[in-house]
Amino acid sequence: MKIAYISTYPPRECGIATFNQNLMRAISANFPERKSLSQGGFVVAVNDSEDLQEYEYPEEVKYVIRQNHQKDYIRAANFINTSTADVCIMEHEFGIYGGESGIYILPLLNRLEKPLISILHTVLREPSYVQRIIVREIAEQSAKIVVMSQRAVEFLNTIYEIPAEKIQIIEHGVPDLEAPENNPVQNISAFKNKKVLLTFGLISRNKGLEVVIKALPKIVAKHPDAMYVVLGNTHPGVVKHSGEEYRDYLKSLAAQLKVSNHLTFINKFVAEEELINYLTAATVYVTPYHNEAQITSGTLSYAVGSGAAVVSTPYWHATELLADNRGRLFDFKDAESLAETVNSLLDNEQSLNEVKQNAYEYGLHLRWPVIGAEYIRIAQESVSRHDFRDKILRNSIVDPEIMPAFNLAHILRLTDDTGIVQHAKYGIPNLKEGYCLDDNSRALIMALMAYQRNKSPEALNLLPIYLSYIHYMQTDDGNFRNFLSFDRRYLDEVGSEDSFGRTIWALGHLIGCAAHNSYREFAMELFHRSYPHFQKLEHIRGMANTIIGISLYLKAIPTDEGMVNELIRLTTPLVEAYKRTSSPEWHWFEDVMTYDNAILPLALLHSCEITSNEEVRAIAMESMAFLDKLTLSNGYLSPIGNDGWYYRGGTFPTFDQQAIETMAMVLMYFQAYETLREPEYIEKMFLSYKWFLGENTLRAPLYDHETKGCCDGLMPTGINRNQGAESTLAYMISHLTVLKAFELEYEYNKYGQKIEVC
Repeated sequence: MKIAYISTYPPRECGIATFNQNLMRAISANFPERKSLSQGGFVVAVNDSEDLQEYEYPEEVKYVIRQNHQKDYIRAANFINTSTADVCIMEHEFGIYGGESGIYILPLLNRLEKPLISILHTVLREPSYVQRIIVREIAEQSAKIVVMSQRAVEFLNTIYEIPAEKIQIIEHGVPDLEAPENNPVQNISAFKNKKVLLTFGLISRNKGLEVVIKALPKIVAKHPDAMYVVLGNTHPGVVKHSGEEYRDYLKSLAAQLKVSNHLTFINKFVAEEELINYLTAATVYVTPYHNEAQITSGTLSYAVGSGAAVVSTPYWHATELLADNRGRLFDFKDAESLAETVNSLLDNEQSLNEVKQNAYEYGLHLRWPVIGAEYIRIAQESVSRHDFRDKILRNSIVDPEIMPAFNLAHILRLTDDTGIVQHAKYGIPNLKEGYCLDDNSRALIMALMAYQRNKSPEALNLLPIYLSYIHYMQTDDGNFRNFLSFDRRYLDEVGSEDSFGRTIWALGHLIGCAAHNSYREFAMELFHRSYPHFQKLEHIRGMANTIIGISLYLKAIPTDEGMVNELIRLTTPLVEAYKRTSSPEWHWFEDVMTYDNAILPLALLHSCEITSNEEVRAIAMESMAFLDKLTLSNGYLSPIGNDGWYYRGGTFPTFDQQAIETMAMVLMYFQAYETLREPEYIEKMFLSYKWFLGENTLRAPLYDHETKGCCDGLMPTGINRNQGAESTLAYMISHLTVLKAFELEYEYNKYGQKIEVC
């Protein structure tokens, strides 16, 4: 069995790197016939540098990911998939991967075609939105999640809702070494004839070393031969930003307390063979961390495994590992309690030796070869149960059960008696930005769809608010303003053609699907008042939105010949633009694909449904297929990003991905299904919708199950957590469209004919 390991790796100085190397060696130790680590697999190492040559990696490192280069993660997945590895083990810590909270790891994991075991070194009790998403997605892609404490299991189960059967406890491994008979460390001046308190590891402020120094005066008063030894370098990140400021502070504190002669810094990174000498030479080992939120501590495991007498603050891992008299606990930041605890051990040699013996005996089952055997067992189980074809099917089958329940909570939060507020800070309405016509028109469409679906009284109550806003923004000549301040001041004289077209779309929808006749009559009045401006439209997206509105109007009032002629007139510029610009390699309406792209083939699909024009239908299908090829070729939707747009012959922009792109794709495929009744469009529609739920470039859901809103976009480093009206309405309309499609498909299959569902 060969294993691909994803992790940081020595010579990079990092606790995760050391752990991964030890794990690789531990697994290899169970196969004595192997002459080198690379015979059992390889490492995909994560660099914290742009320079791929910065570290001189050993031969087992076969691929290097630059932490902040997203494409490196995709290439790494391809490298692993085409390798001879049977299974993949990933070390996870939020800080070692790129993007917000390390979100770049998710696309790699989603592309893996090998069974995955993920080792979580951190499990947060209060994760951020993105951190919770990452852990849940890791669990979804993994055959097993490994953690090192019972508390971590509880958190994963209750906070992250990961089933217990997917979680495995395997404790942190420790060196398979014994103390030497003649320990050279005991001859070092800091240790010779001293009662040594030892702390080791990378130094940073959260380690709480000052608490030990503050306890030294009381310890030294009873035990003048006490010496506190701090073994380890300052954390590279701390050195980069603050230099040795913390170490200098500790020295200054010791001088102030007159214990400088009882404090020694050994500023170096030590190998395990040397570390065991330090641990067994120490009298007491101290971990004075500041707070309880540490689910795993490798240094604590090493100390227990070496048979040290450990004194620690009661962080999560310590309370479990030091139970049953394997150590002593003292309160956080409590130097007084620490001094008393240490003195009680130094005063009573029998108690001290009992603690050491208990720790040593427990540590025997933590030795790395024993831990390695545990990983081999779950790796073999994962390989035997893995079928990548199941993963493909699970990701492609249309499944309404994965859709969240429809909920208007965030829409209601954004809506007041004027209309829907256009922006939000996270899930909170940003009243400073006021309102816009675009969003209130979309909101009217959404409320109509929601009411038609289940006669929701909440949705019905929203209709007059949004319709009233549209009326308030219509000018005397029938055009529309767009923006309104929170105190109801007009902020423009004439809105954009896009906002005009979206409003016609909303009014056309209302005319065809009115909840009450009075609303329908009001919509007719606003619609016809705006009619003179149809002929003034110059931009194809404004025309496209208007075409959709006219088409919906004509489905309700098919006898309006003048409006049919207007539909044909507005469709013509889109057809001419396509003929003028398209080529065998570029089936599009312009030389650049910008925003809301699917709206153009969607408009033509609506137009040909009314006019039965085959040329219009052909252009709609050809441009839709071109959009397909660009955005669905990876097996999930990756809409054209607004950060640069896509120029003919240029580079496809991955980010900033916007929710309205996805909504337009969902609506386009729904209309294609309505037109042609081919199931592939239902599948593509649902695949596009799943962009909101995490089937996307970063494998991160934009729908927020907590607020019931939708995040504003997918950025290079993560999610734009603001949940404004545009994105939330795009999600809601997409959700309702998918539900409508399922109903149509069911009715069509049942009765063999098209059933109109508004």
